[in-house]
Amino acid sequence: MAVSNAAGGSGGRAPTTGPWRNWAGNVTVRPARSVAPASTEELAAAVRAAAADGLTVKAAGTGHSFTPAAATDGLLIRPERLTGIRAVDRAAGTVTVAAGTPLRHLNETLAAHGLSLTNMGDIMEQTVSGAAATGTHGTGRDSASIAAQITALEMVTADGSVLTCSAGESQEIFSAARLGLGALGVISELTFAVEPEFLLTAREEPMPFDEVTARFDELVAENEHFEFYWFPHTGSCNTKRNNRSQGPAAPPGKVSGWIEDELLSNGVFRLACSAGRAVPAAIPGIARISSRALSARTYTDIPYKVFTSPRRVRFVEMEYALPRAAAVAALGELRALVERSGFRVSFPVEVRTAPADDIPLSTASGRDTVYLAVHMYRGTPYQAYFAAVERIMTAHEGRPHWGKLHTRDAASLAEAYPRFGEFTAVRDRLDPERRFANPYLRRVLGD
Repeated sequence: MAVSNAAGGSGGRAPTTGPWRNWAGNVTVRPARSVAPASTEELAAAVRAAAADGLTVKAAGTGHSFTPAAATDGLLIRPERLTGIRAVDRAAGTVTVAAGTPLRHLNETLAAHGLSLTNMGDIMEQTVSGAAATGTHGTGRDSASIAAQITALEMVTADGSVLTCSAGESQEIFSAARLGLGALGVISELTFAVEPEFLLTAREEPMPFDEVTARFDELVAENEHFEFYWFPHTGSCNTKRNNRSQGPAAPPGKVSGWIEDELLSNGVFRLACSAGRAVPAAIPGIARISSRALSARTYTDIPYKVFTSPRRVRFVEMEYALPRAAAVAALGELRALVERSGFRVSFPVEVRTAPADDIPLSTASGRDTVYLAVHMYRGTPYQAYFAAVERIMTAHEGRPHWGKLHTRDAASLAEAYPRFGEFTAVRDRLDPERRFANPYLRRVLGD
């Protein structure tokens, strides 16, 4: 473990006050003050100053978590100046990046160097640190989450010291800190494994629910990246298969791409959700129309342009990670729930996969995983639907996504994660006074 007491002044830009809200608008906090450090030294100084004043500390990314994981009434660390690529090492196959750097900037810079992450989620607005800390993932037969691609990290701990760790240096801390929920310290920089840029061919096509579920294991096994969306109140799904390609690149046409990704997936969909919120009884009919709106298409492009897509319709979300073998049974129960209930669900259910990894608090820790995500349009009552879905997921040994809505607590999560105690022991060691705690972390990790 390499530790230094970083020098610095008051912690960057002058402290400010004012409310902070997350992307979905369901979390609002008023920190005592907030700062936007531009360097590790300024970040460390800010943490030391907060400790001297008896304030808790949380770092906020871009607020794409639906939980109050970043909420604080103490010092809020803002990410907008702690950005940029710090090193590209082609020989080692790594890139080191400041924690507040948006994934969009990281991906664009990697592309300019002819490099790429192996896998990623479907949005690029998150900061790299926020995405890793909450377990952001895409879908993959063999390639795992953002956190699983981290090879080293730098973190400011509770006393303002700067700690560096990797698989070969302070391995126990590194293992936990890759997906740390902000509970161990404030990440200042991350090093990711990257590879030479490659092409992906995306094949998107509608498929009946019964066919997708009957062929689920086959579709996962035959494709590097498989996912699908089921439209509640219908028997229809939209599938997406991404596989490496020799090329040539053949991206979507500007007009056709705009129609699919902006007009239909965002503009028309927003109107449909608004109509459904105003007249819930109309949602099943709208769902049947929506499920037929997207047509089959195939295109080939560099990875981040295939993995990611714009998300302009705001919503709240709950996502659960289940053992891969439970996928079809859980989906069947979810479909039966929607059919027998009075719930009116305008958003599709998203289904993705991940291989087992070795991160203590990863939702895929120690087991091949399927992810089932349910959403509701912002402003629509969601609590009863999410609670009913959560009962199904918990019965199938589900683990909730750390950044998405759920009601689980430390006692139940300790049973769901075999290495839960390993993480909390590192937390006790690094933050015994709970400088980085908040009510959400007390609920999910204990106190």
